[in-house]
Amino acid sequence: MEKIEENELLRLALEVLKKNLPVEVEFDEKEPVYRIGQRADCVLRMVMHGKEIRYCVEVKANVTKTDKLLVMMRKGEFEHPFLLVAKYINGQMAEQLKRDGIEFIDTAGNAFINQPPLYIFVKGNRPPDIVEHIPVKRAFKPAGLRTIYAFLCNPGLENKTYREIAVVTDVALGTVDWIMKELKQLGYLLDMGKRGNKLIQKEKLFQRWVTAYPEQLRPKLTLGRFRGEHGWWQEKTLDPFEAQWGGEVAAAKLTQYLQPQIITIYITPEQLNQLLIGNRLKRDPIGDVEILERFWKPAELWTHKDVVHPILIYADLLATGNERNIETARIIYEQHIIQLIRED
Repeated sequence: MEKIEENELLRLALEVLKKNLPVEVEFDEKEPVYRIGQRADCVLRMVMHGKEIRYCVEVKANVTKTDKLLVMMRKGEFEHPFLLVAKYINGQMAEQLKRDGIEFIDTAGNAFINQPPLYIFVKGNRPPDIVEHIPVKRAFKPAGLRTIYAFLCNPGLENKTYREIAVVTDVALGTVDWIMKELKQLGYLLDMGKRGNKLIQKEKLFQRWVTAYPEQLRPKLTLGRFRGEHGWWQEKTLDPFEAQWGGEVAAAKLTQYLQPQIITIYITPEQLNQLLIGNRLKRDPIGDVEILERFWKPAELWTHKDVVHPILIYADLLATGNERNIETARIIYEQHIIQLIRED
């Protein structure tokens, strides 16, 4: 969200909270809060029944399973307790957040505050009509997500000509133009005049990409679910110019930390039949092998050639919605991603 949208959503949520509870609140968006490359949106000071609490706040228009996993990873990294502020949190998500110890408030008056002796849990309030649906920005739809991914994986690419960017991302030249304009409007791209463009707020852009990817782009890449003989993939080597491991297998190869349950492969569609025949994979709608179309050019390879980029591995792990993948995602973030999104 743009900063103005974040502030309005936070203001509405705090107004509702103050109507329902005897609480004083104030927030300072200018106080930066950093931990391990992470930044909170603001610091919130809350006083209720004489008890003062300071929160590091994360503002979200909508809360998805991926958002929840991201918050679970981040909430222990700040000096103050973590508070999620959202437009609306439904009853099922409220229960999940409470179970996972994630405190929250929303603009409907739902809340979970757990700072003994202060304890509040409200769910089931309907969302107010005043908060309209916030449409997905074009930069976070498929073409934009492909472009942002290329920027995050290839530092400095944003400073190339639009034609060069179009070639690298395989996105139409006209589409690159409006993506760049929108990234500037959203505050992620700085126009430095003769010195070109510079990607900024990279950590926040990365988090937005990770959240949008499983909803806006990943479903469009699915080539099918399959099943093979037990352990068929363990000794399999992929030609990185044709296919690469993603998800849990890539994470296991990178960290030696995870036992994969879902086998993810990104491939150029022309190579699909050869992969299926060569490994005797059969179509199965509930199979443990998922094959997706590669959305970047094969030439864009990194050091670990038979697995996809760490940014995509991280996104795949969170897209599973499985909490067992959180610690592996954290390792990948700290070992391979922080240096890419750290501000210069």
